[in-house]
Amino acid sequence: MMTRRNTLFSLGAISAALAGARGLLSSAPAYAAQAYEVTHTDAEWQKLLTPDQYHILRQAGTERPFSSPLDKEKRTGVFSCAGCALPLFSSTTKFDSGTGWPSFWQPLDHAVVEQSDTSLFMKRTEVLCRRCGGHLGHVFDDGPKPTGLRYCMNGLALNFKAT
Repeated sequence: MMTRRNTLFSLGAISAALAGARGLLSSAPAYAAQAYEVTHTDAEWQKLLTPDQYHILRQAGTERPFSSPLDKEKRTGVFSCAGCALPLFSSTTKFDSGTGWPSFWQPLDHAVVEQSDTSLFMKRTEVLCRRCGGHLGHVFDDGPKPTGLRYCMNGLALNFKAT
């Protein structure tokens, strides 16, 4: 039997659940509160980056899997941040994860920072460029030896230079 008390209790529980979900679904970039070496206003970032790069690097977006040519890049070289040109990954640590995104088992020293990401009802580790705070992707613990890590990066967040 639905009473006024039960109805109010149910509405309160739903409200609390929705408030918690808002925090989990938030796509607000976590890097906004930190200071980085390379900084620009939002308008400057929009001029410097393509719309898709801006969505990924500055709004923590994700490109479609298998859409980046860098996923199949096999030449020797360095992958750098598309936002500030900081070298991030060596081609010697790249591997084909089968996920549709460029994957690496290790970043270059002092190239990235990692932080907790609880968006989309998941607990993941977000990977950001150390110099500009651009969102690169996420790191998972299902990669190959020697680290066992899979740095799953958005190709649009990276530039490649063959050496």
